[in-house]
Amino acid sequence: MENLNFKELNLSDAMRKALDYMGFEEATPIQSKAIPVAMEGHDVIGQAQTGTGKTCAFGIPAVEMIDSKHQGVQVLVLCPTRELAIQVSEEFRSLCKYKKGIKSLAIYGGQSIERQIIALKGKPQIIIGTPGRIMDHMRRRTLKFENLKMAVLDEADEMLNMGFREDIDTIFCEMPKERQTMLFSATMPNGILEIANLYMNNPEHVVTLQKEVTINTIEQCYIEVRENSKLELLCRLVDAKNVKLGIVFCNTKWKVDELCSSLQARGYSAEALHGDMKQRERDRVMNKFRKGQAELLIATDVAARGIDVNNVEAVFNYDIPSDAEYYVHRIGRTGRAGKKGISYSFVFGRDIYKLRDIERYTKSRITRTKPPTISSIESMKLQTATDEVMAVLAAGGFSKYTEAIERILEETDDITTLDIAAALFKMKFSELESRNYEESDLDNDFTVNKRDRFKDLIKPQGEGSRSKNRGGYNSDRKKGRKS
Repeated sequence: MENLNFKELNLSDAMRKALDYMGFEEATPIQSKAIPVAMEGHDVIGQAQTGTGKTCAFGIPAVEMIDSKHQGVQVLVLCPTRELAIQVSEEFRSLCKYKKGIKSLAIYGGQSIERQIIALKGKPQIIIGTPGRIMDHMRRRTLKFENLKMAVLDEADEMLNMGFREDIDTIFCEMPKERQTMLFSATMPNGILEIANLYMNNPEHVVTLQKEVTINTIEQCYIEVRENSKLELLCRLVDAKNVKLGIVFCNTKWKVDELCSSLQARGYSAEALHGDMKQRERDRVMNKFRKGQAELLIATDVAARGIDVNNVEAVFNYDIPSDAEYYVHRIGRTGRAGKKGISYSFVFGRDIYKLRDIERYTKSRITRTKPPTISSIESMKLQTATDEVMAVLAAGGFSKYTEAIERILEETDDITTLDIAAALFKMKFSELESRNYEESDLDNDFTVNKRDRFKDLIKPQGEGSRSKNRGGYNSDRKKGRKS
């Protein structure tokens, strides 16, 4: 089954506008299979690896079925950890961006319950939460499910591993029997099947199998950078690594256009590629890129599908993709035809958890690195200029220029041939130094003594199973749980 374009699904204009804003043009495999079934009102068991777009697979049908004219909980999403609850909540907020009258709320342990109670008085239609805190509100009668239309178990296998089975039973017993239920899990142990038998009505089982991922020829790196310093970082990397042909991936079409314009203003030969462009224009851009007439191609995922250029030296993930498969497609644009390639991912804040999911999916190591300093770029450019001059000397054939040197020496008394050579070398170096760099957070964020905040989050393969405590947060597990 081919992936569906979101335009092929029976979605509201507001939802299509939100997906376009989020940069989604094509549904992932799990979304292509689950969304049409869920939109018909069927219960769904979705089996797919983490990082494959499961949130939108249940989030889109959930938001579409909500009646904005009625307040109160219509959708409940249960997550095993507070970090995941926050991520899912942010995704729902984006999906509801153009849906008037629909509110969502994340509730989890570790956050003030009084603040949550106040927020619940606003009667949000969507609740995303951890089992422990959901039950706390049920006991206080601040959370009721009489109007519930859909219940979702996200990462159900993790819930069982963390000891939430009894909590799940307690919560589901308070729900109306007439509801739609969706369950998503990477694996299907017996406990998951028992839950499905108890609480689901003839569910449709949709499965997407993980493809074999081969990216051994690509060095994968990530750099922590704030949003307002990404452009500066990209420019430094391109110059420090002397990238002659590179692809920069963004999640949205407007970001592609904005970044392309910014790079061109800085003197880079950059071209944009995204779904809103006509085919003739896209062909023109690709021809320039293949011929090396554009050093950087700025693209969205779908627009870059099928790019087959063997000499791409580097791939830059300006935005981290929401789907791990997109990450594999992106970095696969380099390291082709037996050549080595390198990819750089720009991350900040919770992006690091997406990267951890990608590591698990690809079974590879993404290494943290530091951005190039201005002094290191200048050194590189000086070396490049030296190499070019040495190549000219080795080639010979410059005797006709000696007359100009002799004339300069005749006209001046205090100038030596070494001075003239240095002046000419400076002219050559200035050509390479025409791009100016800005002092930015890049220089402040990566000092020698800075503590690596993420060193315990990105671990090499084989250092243990998936963390039960995502992102260093205290898990909202059954035993020892605190409200």
